Amino acid sequence: MERWRYPRFFTENITENSAFVTGEDVKHITQVLRMKAGDAAVLCDGAGTDFLAELCSAQGGECEFKILERSKNPAEPNIYVRLFQALPKGDKMDFIVQKAVECGAGEIIPIITKRCVSRPDKNALMKKRSRLQKIAYEAAKQCGRGVIPTVGETVEFSAMKTLISPENTGIMFYECADTPLKNAVGEFKRNVDIVIGSEGGFEPAEAEQLSAWGFHLVSLGKRILRCETAPIAALSILMNVTGNM
Repeated sequence: MERWRYPRFFTENITENSAFVTGEDVKHITQVLRMKAGDAAVLCDGAGTDFLAELCSAQGGECEFKILERSKNPAEPNIYVRLFQALPKGDKMDFIVQKAVECGAGEIIPIITKRCVSRPDKNALMKKRSRLQKIAYEAAKQCGRGVIPTVGETVEFSAMKTLISPENTGIMFYECADTPLKNAVGEFKRNVDIVIGSEGGFEPAEAEQLSAWGFHLVSLGKRILRCETAPIAALSILMNVTGNM
């Protein structure tokens, strides 16, 4: 399947021979791309399977496609990476989510650390999460992912303990660490949790806490990276060393 030739959409409404696309993607198909009956697209079920399909009709807010062939999505990494990202200022989180999805993250969980300047209230966090999830969806479509990564609820640093597992590989990319990833971590497990700080980095006590929870404290090099650059670098390095680039 020459999947890069065709526009791409996610839908769970797929049967043996047909698929249906609804919602905002219908407008994109009909008004932006101006697709006509017989035009091809790649549909993904969100569980790692791609379907080459041909548009049959577009009416009533729904596009019907005929399934031509199916194949396993080749873009998903063989490790599942959760990015715990300390909330940055402004709209930097938009950029971080977009690029984290492109780089292969399976889930992004915003966290609030002691040095976070941004501390939105509950309503603001709900709106931010909805926007970030939409960004994740669009990024997954654009880069050819087989799943739509999830943006989780924002949690306090202390609440991370209830989310992490000793069965996962835990990595804290810490500005005060001096051990590179290849030396800090031997064999990677299927599930990997990585933690990245905000503009002010981490308090030493937070690094000590993560270390006590079993996380490796890892350096991203001798240059200080911005909080929106660090997750891209970290994910790229991780995907490379695990053979997923």
